[in-house]
Amino acid sequence: MKMSNEENKLQIRKLSEVELQEVRWLWYPYIPYGKITIIQGDPGEGKTTLALRLAAACSTGQALPGMEIVEPFNVIYQTAEDGLGDTIKPRLMEAGADQDRVLNIVEETNSLTLLDERIEAAIVQTGAKLMILDPIQGYLGGKVDMNRANEIRTVLRNVAAVAERTGCAIVLVGHLNKATGANSAYRGLGSIDFRAAARSVLLVGRMKKEPNVRVIVHDKSSLAPEGKSMAFSLGDENGFRWLDGYNDITADELLCGFNAETKTAAAEELIRDLLSDGEKVPCETIFSMAASRGISQRTVNQAKKNIPEIVTTKPSKKWFWQIPK
Repeated sequence: MKMSNEENKLQIRKLSEVELQEVRWLWYPYIPYGKITIIQGDPGEGKTTLALRLAAACSTGQALPGMEIVEPFNVIYQTAEDGLGDTIKPRLMEAGADQDRVLNIVEETNSLTLLDERIEAAIVQTGAKLMILDPIQGYLGGKVDMNRANEIRTVLRNVAAVAERTGCAIVLVGHLNKATGANSAYRGLGSIDFRAAARSVLLVGRMKKEPNVRVIVHDKSSLAPEGKSMAFSLGDENGFRWLDGYNDITADELLCGFNAETKTAAAEELIRDLLSDGEKVPCETIFSMAASRGISQRTVNQAKKNIPEIVTTKPSKKWFWQIPK
């Protein structure tokens, strides 16, 4: 059937006619409403713990670090790896969740996929503002190859559209690949299009020298400046607790195991070199030079404590460091 000229007419819009939309946040700047967020990490490193803590906090209105307190709301939690009764429920109980508000789409006889219409139907029916699917590959369906970009784009375009229409924050939990030493952007399992579709990516990993410490790094942020890294303790006699002092750890440091001793020694060497002539040097210059070598501000400040001869002054608005001769 031949299309009429009117039906075949190309549609063009001016950006001046597009209405501005304000981004709403579940957890600024880490998880936006109406968008896809990915939480990724190696198995056993704490990404599911973070997802469950997030679900529990939303179900009770208890804020995570830096999160504004919200009214409790419904959360949909789907897991393709862990049992609901023997794993997920006990962990939610330990996290203090309101389990009447943590919901699950029944899929024993009909497995759920990211293209499934039940996802949007469940969000609309329950009024859920957060949906978590753990892990991503468990919800692709048997015919989708997670390494083929053209197939992944179709799936994620559908998920993004559901998030946009409903205003629900959709969080996908993913594993890392085994490409050790690669840039963090290429460590996600499957096609790079997973990362491209997400507006925010959180990387969770274990500290090499502190095995009970898990660090959360904001590895991608398309809608706001990247947030500071956070950390929590897991696996010791004190149970789960949030920790201070890990704000400056980068994604690459975390993926490399963050050998604090080596980094601190490198920072000390850099500081002594920059201050070797006895002149005052702005600490901003030292931080900038360290950053260019992959050394965080946190590590520089730690290294400074190991050099007692440093004199710190603030003659104007800037801080200066000096090792007097």
